[in-house]
Amino acid sequence: MLPYLQETAAGVLLQLRVQPRSSRNQLVGFQGEALKIKLTSPPVDGAANKACCAYLAKLFDLTQSEVELVTGGKSRDKRILLRGISLQKAAEVLRSHL
Repeated sequence: MLPYLQETAAGVLLQLRVQPRSSRNQLVGFQGEALKIKLTSPPVDGAANKACCAYLAKLFDLTQSEVELVTGGKSRDKRILLRGISLQKAAEVLRSHL
C-alpha cells in the first residue's frame, strides 16, 4: 500500500526522513520510501527526536506515550511506532496533511 507505513501487532510503524533546524514543523512529502518531515529543533541532545514524537502525537491525536522512536535515535532516518492507531487511520491523517 504505502511504503512508509507498516502495520504491526503493536500499531503502525512510520518510516521518516527528518530535516532538523527548519523554519517550522511540517510534513513536506516523500524522500525515497520515507515520509519527509521538517522540524524546528536542532539535532542536539535528542531535541529533534522529542520534537518529532511530540509533533506526530499531535498530528495523529495520540498521547506522547503512544508515539515511540524505534530506530534512528542518532540518524535522520527514523522509524516511529504509533500505538493505538490503524493503518487506514494513519494513511487518512497523512493524506489530509500532505
